[in-house]
Amino acid sequence: MIKTSFNASAAQAAVRNAIAQMKDATPLFQEIVEYMIQATRERFVTGTGPDGKKWAAKKQSTLDRYKRLGYGNLNKALIGPGRSLSRQVIGAASAKGAVIGSNMIYSRVMQEGAEKGAFGTDRRGNPLPWGRIPARVWLGVSAKDERQIIAISGEYLEQALDTGA
Repeated sequence: MIKTSFNASAAQAAVRNAIAQMKDATPLFQEIVEYMIQATRERFVTGTGPDGKKWAAKKQSTLDRYKRLGYGNLNKALIGPGRSLSRQVIGAASAKGAVIGSNMIYSRVMQEGAEKGAFGTDRRGNPLPWGRIPARVWLGVSAKDERQIIAISGEYLEQALDTGA
């Protein structure tokens, strides 16, 4: 009779450690939040949605209005309120997940667009918004983002499984 025994205590300890770390994956989700905030801000520089489609160009009347209102340098990729939105992308991480978004009042309009007058009228009876606003999808996960989230997760799990050997 042949008897063989294996000592897998190091492997078992590594797996137990990884499982324990995944019960509260807040550090992993915080890394994902940080990555997604940066990736989302970059969309405002390139004017490109997560699907790779370029955003609709702003009308000259809109650019003229922004200039009159003093909304910054016309040489920037995105001027006016959208620049504020790019700086107000926020996120939160917990043990169970990650979320990013913005509490800026026009963030949903930027994402989904709006028809002229969709929000009623101002005190002078002018439509709000004063023209049609095309959707400029800024929030979402691109194929590149998915690959990066997988890589971040892989590194996190690799560290959790590291036994120091």
